[in-house]
Amino acid sequence: MYFSTQLNHHTFFSSSYTDLALEPNPSDHPRASTIFPSKSQTDVREKRRSNHFNHVSPGQLTKKYSSCSTIFLDDSTVSQPNLRTTVKCMTLAIYYHIKNRDADRSLDIFDERLHPLTREKIPEEYFEHDPEHKFIYRFVHTLSSAAQLTADGAVVTLVYLERLLTYAEIDICPTNWKRIVLGAILLASKFWDDRAVWNVDDCQILKDVTVEDMNEMERHFLELLQFNINVPFSVYAKYYFDLRSLADDNNLNVLVTPLSKERAQNLEAISRLCDDKYKDVCRAAMRRSFSADNFIAIRRSNAILS
Repeated sequence: MYFSTQLNHHTFFSSSYTDLALEPNPSDHPRASTIFPSKSQTDVREKRRSNHFNHVSPGQLTKKYSSCSTIFLDDSTVSQPNLRTTVKCMTLAIYYHIKNRDADRSLDIFDERLHPLTREKIPEEYFEHDPEHKFIYRFVHTLSSAAQLTADGAVVTLVYLERLLTYAEIDICPTNWKRIVLGAILLASKFWDDRAVWNVDDCQILKDVTVEDMNEMERHFLELLQFNINVPFSVYAKYYFDLRSLADDNNLNVLVTPLSKERAQNLEAISRLCDDKYKDVCRAAMRRSFSADNFIAIRRSNAILS
């Protein structure tokens, strides 16, 4: 009895000190800063410095500013984001993750050289260069269209991606970015957008990828996430607004129109439905209990692996 008490006492304090030493994970805690803005800051500062020296003001003639009499807004809200703009911002965040990565840490399950997405032979030089933003956007746009991924599902895709990078302590790089993004979209469309049988649909797009490969990648992705697929609304909102800031910093073209009385009433109605919508999403995620091959149990809390 004395030994058991001492062991539990030691375990309690050891785990407490460990928890105190760990910084909050941005994909879990609303107050922890997201990762992708810091990855983009160096490029944003260089662009601003270059524009200053060259006397260039990008967006000065096209960007509209609100005044006392007129308010300009786009059609994106936290509860109903614009799909095209959100996907473009999400892929830009992925681009900066790849370009300004710390190292090339990876896992075999995500290595495209070991698990190719096409039967066509890809030259080794392909994996030595960072993909351009437009190339990442085309890849994600094709997958998201096939998966019928919603705009808020695109935000959750980025949450899952950053959660994987921090939990598994890996980097997203030229050799693994496609499979990591594919896995994140797969989980987001399944557990957030409630599309349970996306594996077969996806294999119609990536015809050279087998269902077994998709299922294996999904299993590894979930294990590396410690089966934590829960995304609190506060975390979702943080990522949404950080993506909007990223769009502004990079002068992405976002269509804005004057706020009319009718549109203001619609926005007010949408905001009332927002809380109910995400409560339903959380309840649906808790009810969902199986993965693609119906054997992985999904729980709201983190799993404890012995």
